[in-house]
Amino acid sequence: MTDLSIQFRSAEPADAATIRDIVRAAYARWVPVIGREPLPMRADYDKAVREHQFDLAVENGEIVGLIETMRHDDHIWIENVAVAPKAQGRGIGRLLLDGAERRAVEAGCPKLRLLTNGAFEANVLLYRKHGYTVDREEEFMNGITVYMSKALA
Repeated sequence: MTDLSIQFRSAEPADAATIRDIVRAAYARWVPVIGREPLPMRADYDKAVREHQFDLAVENGEIVGLIETMRHDDHIWIENVAVAPKAQGRGIGRLLLDGAERRAVEAGCPKLRLLTNGAFEANVLLYRKHGYTVDREEEFMNGITVYMSKALA
C-alpha cells in the first residue's frame, strides 16, 4: 500500500548525513547475509550528493527514502535505492523507481540500468516485478553481482 503523504524533492548538500544514515540503516540487514558491509554503506555521501542526482521521499518533513542516479548517453544508471527501515513495505521504493523512469523518459533516455548483490534476493525480486531483466551476473567479493536493465517505451 502506498502512502499518499509522501512528497519528493531533490537532495541538497545539507542532506548528505541523513542520506548516509538511511543507507546504513537500510542496508544493515544484508551485512549478516554477505558477511561484510555492502558498498553503499561505505560511500562518501557528501561527495555523491554534489556529483549525482538524488531524489528524496519525504514524509512529514522527514526523509524516508532516496534514489541516486547518474545520467549516461544511452541510459540512466541507478546507483542506489534505499528506504528507511521504519518506512519499508509501503511502496516508497517503487515510487522512487517510477520517478526515475519518468525522468529518464522525459530526458529521452531509453533505458535504466542498475546492479545488485545476488544474495539480496528481495531486491532482485523487486526489480524483476518492476520490469527489469537480468543482463548478466559476475562474481564479486565471494558473491554474485546481478546487472539488470529496463527498456523504456
